[in-house]
Amino acid sequence: MKPFQLIDKTNGGSVKNDLLSGLTVALALVPEAVAFAFVAGISPVVGLYGAFMMGIITAIFGGRPGMISGATGAMAVVMVHLVREGNLLAGNEASGLQYLFATLLLAGVIQMASGVLRLGKFVRMIPHSVMMGFVNGLAIVIFISQLGMFKSQGVWLEGKALWIMLGLVAVTMAIMALLPLLTKKIPAALTAILLVSFWVIFGELETETVKSFIVANGGVGVKAGLPSFQIPMIAFNMETLLFIAPYALILAAIGLIESLMTLNLIDELTDSHGSGNRECVAQGAGNFVNGLFGGMGGCAMIGQSIINIKSGGRGRLSGITAAVALLFFILFGSSYIEQVPIAALVGVMFMVVLGTFAWSTFKVWNKVPKADVIVIVLVTVLTVFFDLAIAVLAGVIISSLVFAWENAKRIRARKYIDEHGVKHYEIYGPLFFGCIELFNSKFDVQNDPDEVVIDFKESRIVDQSAIECINKLTERYLKNGKNIHLRHLSSDCIKLIQRAEKICVVNVLEDPDYFVAIDNFRQAQNKIAAL
Repeated sequence: MKPFQLIDKTNGGSVKNDLLSGLTVALALVPEAVAFAFVAGISPVVGLYGAFMMGIITAIFGGRPGMISGATGAMAVVMVHLVREGNLLAGNEASGLQYLFATLLLAGVIQMASGVLRLGKFVRMIPHSVMMGFVNGLAIVIFISQLGMFKSQGVWLEGKALWIMLGLVAVTMAIMALLPLLTKKIPAALTAILLVSFWVIFGELETETVKSFIVANGGVGVKAGLPSFQIPMIAFNMETLLFIAPYALILAAIGLIESLMTLNLIDELTDSHGSGNRECVAQGAGNFVNGLFGGMGGCAMIGQSIINIKSGGRGRLSGITAAVALLFFILFGSSYIEQVPIAALVGVMFMVVLGTFAWSTFKVWNKVPKADVIVIVLVTVLTVFFDLAIAVLAGVIISSLVFAWENAKRIRARKYIDEHGVKHYEIYGPLFFGCIELFNSKFDVQNDPDEVVIDFKESRIVDQSAIECINKLTERYLKNGKNIHLRHLSSDCIKLIQRAEKICVVNVLEDPDYFVAIDNFRQAQNKIAAL
């Protein structure tokens, strides 16, 4: 494990960049946390607490410096059902939130266990086509989520208010696009937010601000005190466990998948490597602490993470700055943050959308296998209409089935009869469940000589289906009074066969390290050894 480094100077990081990028992220976190809290049906303060606690814990202990965690929409859409069902179960509206806190405790334990058991490495098995579908779908989800900002008290903006909003969004995006052409020493996102905010305040433009947005959605403001320790006020019994366990598993899975895939994406953007297992533990710890201190929990946020990276944030200091600044806003700076126009934050997020979407998808459309194109489209659509966990799971399953099918067609056998009249089958390609039928078709049991050797020098026995296939093939040859011998089995194949108590005789002269003999074939051993 790498030693703790507050600043990553080896990857272009610096104290200034981390501090400024962290401040930028903190500004963007406020409306996102508030919006996702409303999605989950809970108080905005709970969302802000959740963003702070997830951010500070994962920034310090996480496996990916520069990655930002907080309240997310992917988990909020699950929480809203949990809170609603919890209210119905207990018979009052206050209990749903307590069930959420208890669920976060269990979800945190599951995530930490995943890290301890080193399950984070399995994210490497996610194909690139699934990753492309993931970022495309997430970009669309971020874009759609920002459209809700064009409403005031549930009604779409129109007329002058709409044009002002669109104009401010365009100005924000223009500043972010053009400023890096002049200088990269100043974070474009933070500069755009400040300039547009000053324009709105001193130009006395009437437009939606963070304050008006919160009030319009039933809140009272950003200001609050420090989060306080509290044990969830529900009965801890088997009935409660059975109720929260499914939600905890779903939240843990969604949180880990989104976090680990975001980690992979940030790795690509920074040409560095994070620790998936360490991130699992940090994400679990963050959600567990949220359950004890009244936050809504969350996971890695791809939008804010990209804002941080694009603004120059590379080290842990950037994430720590974002979390501490967010807490400062909640405690002391609420009056200033509440004046930030929503249009400036929407403009920043629209630029994130443009940077997140994998535009290379259109370039490789006709250059990659059709199966990969189908996976990209499927994962994108499922991410938009369902959730990330379902999308990634479906993409991985389809990619795995395509891989199995393609490899199943590649198994082949080279056949010849040597000077001793022994027929040899040299097998090429892995032997597994998908190619059993094709493998069996290679053998001519009726017309083969009495001695048959199957050579696995260029093959591997992969699973139980392959072992059973060899066993049945052996029985077919035995019924016809013929001997079958397996050669050049690798050590892992022999372990499979020994574990399954199957029959195997190999050439002891050419590959003594792989010798395995079972009683049924002891009589054939001398004949094979003499070849």
